[in-house]
Amino acid sequence: MDAREANIRRWFAMWLEKRDTGIDELFSPEALYIESWGPQYRGVEKIRHWFEEWNTRGSVLAWDIHGFFHRDDATVVQWYFRNAMNDGRVEVFDGMSLVVWAEDGRICLLQEFGCNLDRYDPYAEGGAPHFRGEAPRWF
Repeated sequence: MDAREANIRRWFAMWLEKRDTGIDELFSPEALYIESWGPQYRGVEKIRHWFEEWNTRGSVLAWDIHGFFHRDDATVVQWYFRNAMNDGRVEVFDGMSLVVWAEDGRICLLQEFGCNLDRYDPYAEGGAPHFRGEAPRWF
């Protein structure tokens, strides 16, 4: 479990440092990475390309781990994420990643799930729900 947690921490640190310190060592050649809002990247070469290209458009400011849950060949990591894009947008949300491990200890699947931080109680004013008039977030 310690090695798995260290590998996940290493992946998050790469984003914070904007530096590939071993994507090939972390991901299986045919790994699948699914972002919470839809894009997916199949294969370590695509994952590396996305990492390098994305870091030309923005910066990860925080990717804080709150906990790990392990079971058989899978790990779930709960986290808080914040980035700033070069166009001025800032994105902040809570999330979880499901990480499935290959027999060689590398990641063969990483799927992210996001949760809006701007939360509210739609029943605060009574029995009928009152939802905000905004469009749902992308995750």
